[in-house]
Amino acid sequence: MTARRLRLRRAAPLLGVLLTVAACSGGPDTEGGPAQATPAPSGSVAAVCDKEPAGPTTAPAGAVVVDPAVPGDLAAKTRSAGPGTTFWLKPGKHILGDDKYDQVTPKDGDVYIGAPGAIVDGRKINQYAFTGHAVNVKITYVTVQGFAAPHDEGVVNHDSGDGWLIEHSTIQDNDGAGLMAGARQQVRGNCLRRNGQYGINAYSGATPLTALVVEGNEIAGNNTGDWETKIDGCGCSGGIKFWDVNGADVRGNWVHDNHGTGLWADTNNNDFLIEGNLIENNDGAALIYEISYNAVIRDNTIRKNNWVDGRRYADRGDNFPTPTIYISESGGEPRIKARTAKIEISRNYLENNWSGITLWENADRFCNSPANTSSGDCTRLVPNVKQCAAPAITTGPLLADCRWKTQHVDIHDNKFVLDPAIVGCQAACGRMGLLSNFGTYPDWSPYKGEAVQEAITFKQDNRWHDNSYTGPWTFIVYTTDRVLEVGEWEGTPYSQDTGSTYSAQGGG
Repeated sequence: MTARRLRLRRAAPLLGVLLTVAACSGGPDTEGGPAQATPAPSGSVAAVCDKEPAGPTTAPAGAVVVDPAVPGDLAAKTRSAGPGTTFWLKPGKHILGDDKYDQVTPKDGDVYIGAPGAIVDGRKINQYAFTGHAVNVKITYVTVQGFAAPHDEGVVNHDSGDGWLIEHSTIQDNDGAGLMAGARQQVRGNCLRRNGQYGINAYSGATPLTALVVEGNEIAGNNTGDWETKIDGCGCSGGIKFWDVNGADVRGNWVHDNHGTGLWADTNNNDFLIEGNLIENNDGAALIYEISYNAVIRDNTIRKNNWVDGRRYADRGDNFPTPTIYISESGGEPRIKARTAKIEISRNYLENNWSGITLWENADRFCNSPANTSSGDCTRLVPNVKQCAAPAITTGPLLADCRWKTQHVDIHDNKFVLDPAIVGCQAACGRMGLLSNFGTYPDWSPYKGEAVQEAITFKQDNRWHDNSYTGPWTFIVYTTDRVLEVGEWEGTPYSQDTGSTYSAQGGG
């Protein structure tokens, strides 16, 4: 698991479940200045919890009926049926048995449909609900709750089977992750709330996930176990964590009130589209994109995030611009196939978050460095970690390819609104960042000194332009002690935010 900088020092509407669309309006051709992102209406983009459509009140033709009055009936009937069976869960609380490993193991193509009030309950006895490597399993209209999955493990699709569809279901009040993910998985219109570690942990081990869709879900109140406190710097919590996902669409979700980061893509993710989401009131950043590649982040409404984490770091005197969108050792890379060759952050509306966007690249963090907390991983450009060692790393191509670079990041046509009185801070919560640290180790590192600070600031095509700012914003550049006002940020040598507009008055 990786660590962010602060720890390294030690949308289309979906099937009627979407109430409103939290998209932003405007475009590059808006007359009279930059495109104006507009806030979402007061309703949520995906207010799903307790509002999912009801499942069928009678068994579909040919379905196997599962009786909650018979303990273990769901697992037993799954074992005895052939692949591709449809199971209809009658109303009531379905239990799996009294052993922690009592679980349901679907076969390829199995379908589980819940009647109104159908609940699969682990009673904090069972660790897992649906497990195994079956493909193309469908779970719909079912509530899954009360399972005691261990840390870093999940309850539904525990073994990351491919092609699963989870739809119109509630996965809540479990330990670990409510849901794991496999390739081609679709997660649509679900309530994923109050799980102990994550709502979704999109991780499958050695094989990258592909073609993941997360659309129209409410993802709320997760990380009830407060894992960042239990394991200092673990980077193992939040609404959703993505690991090594190659192709994901994250659209139209309401991601709110999670105890930590809302959406966190970490370690060799690539080709993400994150659009039309409402991300609000999360204790940490709305979005972290870390040691990953190529993403489009657009038309999201992002508000009142990062108040807890931002204030924590400010109170201890840390001058790092703790952001609500954090791009950490991530950037565009045209050699890696994706729908874009950059990270484009555009047409988002950000209101009263703790700070704005920070682009960061740790000079000491690279493949095979002890500062890389994803110690077993190398970049997508270098398949073997051991290649990134002296003396080969001191020259091209390894000199460039052993780093996850924050490069080709294009930040434009966003609206940043800040009223410090609402956030409850002074200068610390109104910052953008474009910076690195002074490289110091290991001894054989070719990135010592100011090399990476120079690169991220001046040489790696990172640009802000045509944005709109309301409130008192400052800009931290190159290193944490270089704090700029607007004129310095726009002027030589930084030349940022060409075409942007500013209003000192706080509020929307």
